[in-house]
Amino acid sequence: MPLAAASAAGCSVPRRAPGEVALWFSYGGNNRKVLLELVARFHREQTRVKVLPTFQGDYFEGLIKLRTGLFVGRAPTLTHVVGEVVPYLAAAGVLEPIDAVGDEVLNDLEPALSQTGTFEGAANEPLVCLPFNRSTPIAYMNRPLFDTLGLAPPATWEELRAVAKRASDEGAAGKKRWGFECPVDWWFWSALVAQAGGAIITPAGEVELGGEAGVEALTLWRDMVKVERTMKPPPGRDYNAWEATNSDFLAGRAAMIWTSTAFLRYLEDNAPFAVLAAPLPAHRMKGVPTGGTFFVMPRGLGQDERQAGLTFLRWMMQPEQANEWATKTGYLPVSRRGRRDLERAGFFEKHPNFRVAIDQLAHARRWPWHRELFRIQREIVQPRLEAAVLGDAAPATVLAEARELKAG
Repeated sequence: MPLAAASAAGCSVPRRAPGEVALWFSYGGNNRKVLLELVARFHREQTRVKVLPTFQGDYFEGLIKLRTGLFVGRAPTLTHVVGEVVPYLAAAGVLEPIDAVGDEVLNDLEPALSQTGTFEGAANEPLVCLPFNRSTPIAYMNRPLFDTLGLAPPATWEELRAVAKRASDEGAAGKKRWGFECPVDWWFWSALVAQAGGAIITPAGEVELGGEAGVEALTLWRDMVKVERTMKPPPGRDYNAWEATNSDFLAGRAAMIWTSTAFLRYLEDNAPFAVLAAPLPAHRMKGVPTGGTFFVMPRGLGQDERQAGLTFLRWMMQPEQANEWATKTGYLPVSRRGRRDLERAGFFEKHPNFRVAIDQLAHARRWPWHRELFRIQREIVQPRLEAAVLGDAAPATVLAEARELKAG
């Protein structure tokens, strides 16, 4: 269903009782628990606005439901979407500008996590999104195992290969411990592309998919999986693969993994060993993408509902709420004042793993504000990563095919 059709249909939304805010969200487990606790506290602090949160599946299931809701006139007041899809939604005309949330909020946002800090070229676009659960990929290691083996977090690709080899163990009765595990996923591949000095899309809008750096990134994974046999590609796709990665790490089947800061609190609380977090390694340079989601507001809301939604957004962006969300999950604090509060309170000294992603923001690469970014991710690149890493296709061949399809 093209979003242009939803735009043409007027992006109508259902009538709701005065002060009601329909909030769609897309995660479970601890993160859902923390969000619902925040909503409950919002209700205790005021009575004029009532937030009705509804789970809509994972990020991609939630996006499908949002597109359907826009088309049939049942869109929510607020939802959150992955960053890569924001330029597409904006270009389709289905998002409401939300700069009316106010300068107090906007001037306090962590720059690298805001719309303009996340997207190259977004400064000339209307403000249509606010950072919510933002993240970077980071490395997690089994600290006691690394200590026993005399290993340190790898700082380069060469060290990554060496550490993964040293930490691998064939074990007994087929109980292999893998030195490294990472979902064969667009997000982590784009991190490797940045580290190799490439760009997915150039500032001029040319879809390069990393060029030689993209090939080099895929080749690194393929060699570690098929030649060196030190990297386990987790079974499944999308977030099923991410969950499998976490499970293997917690069970001791993987000594080191790459995944999101979103799982920091979960991994620390559930691992039977001390967890060590570290930045991703560099190659020609340091570089990571930011990830996670942004709050967005569909067009077509009545004035009362729009104001109620903005009231909740203002509250969620305040330092106290932003810090509660970050420290109870692992996502990045989006409030600069909130981050300073955490620093003054000694939070990062007591919880050094939480500092890793914040420090990595110094090396964050901006995504292009390109309406085709999400299509390139989901339809063109993602299906071809496994073909190169797990199958027999050559990395250069699959990326050449992807570039040919980019305008299809």
